[in-house]
Amino acid sequence: MSHIADLRKSYERAELNESASAADPMQQFDQWLKEAIDSEVPEPNAMTLATVGSDLRPSTRVVLIKGYDERGLVWFTNYNSRKGQQLAGNPYAALQFHWVELERVVRIEGRVEKVSDAESDDYFNSRPLDSRIGAWASPQSQVIDGRTTLVANAAKYGAQFLLQPPRPPHWGGYRLVPDQWEFWQGRKSRLHDRLRYRQDAQGAWLRERLAP
Repeated sequence: MSHIADLRKSYERAELNESASAADPMQQFDQWLKEAIDSEVPEPNAMTLATVGSDLRPSTRVVLIKGYDERGLVWFTNYNSRKGQQLAGNPYAALQFHWVELERVVRIEGRVEKVSDAESDDYFNSRPLDSRIGAWASPQSQVIDGRTTLVANAAKYGAQFLLQPPRPPHWGGYRLVPDQWEFWQGRKSRLHDRLRYRQDAQGAWLRERLAP
């Protein structure tokens, strides 16, 4: 039987230093995400989303980034889900990307807001038909009797909407507006590179090295 405490890995693929990193964290993220996509790592767009509810208990789940620009990072989901309810009460969250093969982690923290109805409509209408029906069929995070409930709901809404299901009012996008980033590059001997970007009072980005 293997002992998990004995598992070891030496990180030696790359380095991250101040002179070679972008002054703007979104530019650094754009570079790393493109490198993850070009390297064909599994699901480079997958990110862990952490939220905190009114009971002060944190919860995490994996969501997919669907867009990003100078305003922030966007994903889409059911507003009535557990994460949606938590964000309604506490509009702050954290995101994390872990590209294992590249020995890299990106952590982002900030305020979360809903995207515009037009943005949600545009993305919803670009999804495959089955996914659009699924947004109606699944009462996300609620207890259901079994998978037959989902199948029956999908059949019901498929018959109702045929090929043109509208976007459900409870479904749409969120945007995390970052106020702090951290870029982590694994290094040998556990002397990892960690660069943190945080905003000062004027909104300018300060870049700092953190001890690993």
